[in-house]
Amino acid sequence: MTSPVYVALDTPDLEKAKAIAARVKTHVGGLKLGLEFFSHNGPAGVHEIAHLGLPIFLDLKLHDIPNTVAKAVHALRPLEPAILTVHAAGGRGMMEDAKAAAAAGTKVVAVSVLTSLDEEDLHAIGVPGPAEAQVERLALLARDAGLDGLVCSGAEIETVRKVWPEAFVVVPGVRPADAAAADQKRVVTPRQALDAGASILVVGRPITQADDPDAAARAIAATL
Repeated sequence: MTSPVYVALDTPDLEKAKAIAARVKTHVGGLKLGLEFFSHNGPAGVHEIAHLGLPIFLDLKLHDIPNTVAKAVHALRPLEPAILTVHAAGGRGMMEDAKAAAAAGTKVVAVSVLTSLDEEDLHAIGVPGPAEAQVERLALLARDAGLDGLVCSGAEIETVRKVWPEAFVVVPGVRPADAAAADQKRVVTPRQALDAGASILVVGRPITQADDPDAAARAIAATL
């Protein structure tokens, strides 16, 4: 069985990212490359990581007018990402165009509420009610736009599953029970996320900053 754990290689250092990926690749299911990595290394860096043979989750959280996002997604097609993110807050039209522009083998998933935000942060930007309610609204919007799934915190997985049972649910902010939350505010353990219905789990610093990344990945796999 393929591991549901995707390691977040959130570093601009290509050689460091390759070294970590090479060490953990037998105990994880894929590799997440975000904005920091892509801004520094570009498409060539993605190709370098892809040579390791694991699925690539390209987490760029695209958010712009529909035409611009569609053109950006189309430009990314040669990279053949397994998963690509856009912001659900961009609206239904943007999400529809993003999905239409993506390659057939790419899952386009919508970011709902960032795991670094809590209700106080949401109220400050004019979003009423709890995070769970906003995630539900955006899940329905992404579903109706024809996307493949949603990114949400572990706290909202069950809510998403109720309104969108077939969604591909990506859960960041995953931390082993003994790990620090750092800048994440809505966190769960890998086992809790999987039991709640996550499709894949995104784990970064608990693996990448460990003295032995492979041992850390194996320890998380053992809890699953």
